[in-house]
Amino acid sequence: MSEKLHEPDFPAAEAIDAPEEPVETRTGLNIVVCIKQVPDSAQIRVHPVTNTIMRQGVPTIINPYDLFALEEAMRLRDDYGGTVTVLTMGPPMAEDALRRALGLGADKAVLITDRRFAGSDTLATSFALTSALTKLAEEAPIDIVFTGKQTIDGDTAQVGPGIARRMGLNQLTYVSAIDSLETEAATITVRRRSEGGVQVLQSKLPCLITMLEDTNHLRRGTLQDMLRAARAPLTVWSADDAGIEDPMKCGLRGSPTVVKRVFAPQPRAEKAEMVAVEGKTPAQIGDAILDVLFAKSPKLEADVSAKITA
Repeated sequence: MSEKLHEPDFPAAEAIDAPEEPVETRTGLNIVVCIKQVPDSAQIRVHPVTNTIMRQGVPTIINPYDLFALEEAMRLRDDYGGTVTVLTMGPPMAEDALRRALGLGADKAVLITDRRFAGSDTLATSFALTSALTKLAEEAPIDIVFTGKQTIDGDTAQVGPGIARRMGLNQLTYVSAIDSLETEAATITVRRRSEGGVQVLQSKLPCLITMLEDTNHLRRGTLQDMLRAARAPLTVWSADDAGIEDPMKCGLRGSPTVVKRVFAPQPRAEKAEMVAVEGKTPAQIGDAILDVLFAKSPKLEADVSAKITA
């Protein structure tokens, strides 16, 4: 005869809900504007040995093209919410440019400065700025990076596209206007000036935008912004702080560009010639100008005559 063992009655297990992970909510756009402090173009001096621009003792300004990028970034922030951070690489004196940007309405400012950055060309500059942007993105994902189309001291228009390439961002260059931005779809539509006219482009965010000149009107900073700019703490990073692990990619050592010669063009010895037009009709004025041109260049007269008779 078998005996049935008594099984103890255990209470039914209760379902335990796992604690929900806190979901980070973001409001508005996180925009970074890369600006550069440049020497006033009217007083530029060039080092006779290194052929680099001598910045000591030369009045400096914010690169004018970067101001259009800054204004466009602040307009997007005003419309959609968020923050605008200005970022620059340069000597400690570049703090002045950042404070001016804060006075115009930017929210935060970051300066990366290190002796190892001296003499950087566009390749080394884009590398250093990309490192800083990557570090900033660790705090909050960046939606849009703005730059001016180029700087007045280099005129290469290479740093913006270089950053986009290193960060894997869609690049919208030579933008003349931003038509729309859809935050839910994370898309932006812009007008881009090209050789053949104007292109209307749509891109997913995040992206990098280089702004053209005369695309907007720079606002005047409020008194509150100016007072805040004077005492606001700036984030100052060295190369190590910015996460740059390979210093050989910075400064002159990381700059493959070699400037063979920099010089100011010689002024023309030939003076302008005045053509008397008083009392003449438009047709007579045109004939008088053509007579002067043809007298100086008989070949031009022959070419024009051949095209007219052809």
